[in-house]
Amino acid sequence: MTTSARAATAPAVLVLEDGRVFRGRAYGAVGETFGEAVFSTGMTGYQETLTDPSYHRQVVVMTAPHVGNTGVNDEDPESGRIWVAGYVVRDPARTPSNWRSRRSLDDELTAQGVVGISGIDTRALTRHLRERGAMRAGVFSGDALADDATLLDRVLRAPGMAGADLSAEVATEQPYTVPAIGPKRFTVAALDLGIKGMTPRRMAERGIEVRILPATATAADIRAIDPDGVFLSNGPGDPATADLTVVQDVLERGVPLFGICFGNQLLGRALGFGTYKLKYGHRGINQPVQDRATGKVEVTAHNHGFAVDAPLDRVSDTPYGRAEVSHVCLNDNVVEGLRLLDRPAFSVQYHPEAAAGPHDAAYLFDRFIQLMSDQGAKRA
Repeated sequence: MTTSARAATAPAVLVLEDGRVFRGRAYGAVGETFGEAVFSTGMTGYQETLTDPSYHRQVVVMTAPHVGNTGVNDEDPESGRIWVAGYVVRDPARTPSNWRSRRSLDDELTAQGVVGISGIDTRALTRHLRERGAMRAGVFSGDALADDATLLDRVLRAPGMAGADLSAEVATEQPYTVPAIGPKRFTVAALDLGIKGMTPRRMAERGIEVRILPATATAADIRAIDPDGVFLSNGPGDPATADLTVVQDVLERGVPLFGICFGNQLLGRALGFGTYKLKYGHRGINQPVQDRATGKVEVTAHNHGFAVDAPLDRVSDTPYGRAEVSHVCLNDNVVEGLRLLDRPAFSVQYHPEAAAGPHDAAYLFDRFIQLMSDQGAKRA
């Protein structure tokens, strides 16, 4: 019997910080783990979800009932490791079936030490999180099992997500370059706050050389590159903890700027808007967002628990000129994008690189290119 097969027979418990308990079977590694319990509504793309650094310190609940069908391959990871703190599924696939599959999902979770649980009612758990909000949770199996009161005490001693400064924990420690594919058109300095591998690839496909810098990079580091544009990536944690010096310097110098997800929140804070924690966040690859300029509705990929608090009904005056909300979520009217009207800067809360889809928002990379082209023409 394999290690993952033995794990699947072991009892496991999920304990939420409000005392709700779900009992199932171990999935992946056996032991204990803690994080913020959140749910993802994507029916596909579980490998990209697991390896997205934005999920650092989160216990991810999959709303799709059957997970692991296509196994794990070596082409689709968004980073070099699994980042989720724990994994919760209802019905794991017994045998993966896909021509690119190299190993099963439970074997991969076991190999990377990711503690999970299966066989629980994930629909009931999702409804609970929607009603009560995302909260701390623990998954326990094997020697970590104890009575419910003891396990709840462990959960309550775990740190929450509000006030968490996590970007430096997931970002690269050394700068590196993703070369342009084909003729080089532009150079972009990308601040790695938890960047996904597909993001620089989408830019490289458009002739952009991407210089990726650590989350701790300074304004001087970016100036030394003299880029045509600056990109602020996605990432985990509370945007209220971030240093805005780099963003402010880029805005002051009028360098074209594009941010996504955490980058959108940083731009919002640099413009003087606040950010706040959503009740249960947006996570999945089927979220409807409207482009307010065109009225077009895009189906988009999301992974965020915080949002920008900006007015939807008017143009705002900021230290860097006028700004407006460019995109809005049609599920709950949450701000999904910002655009400066007097400087070359914009951002969105969702993921235009969209691995594993959808691709409705891919045009945003072309919009970034247009900003850099227009700015280059002005300099000339």
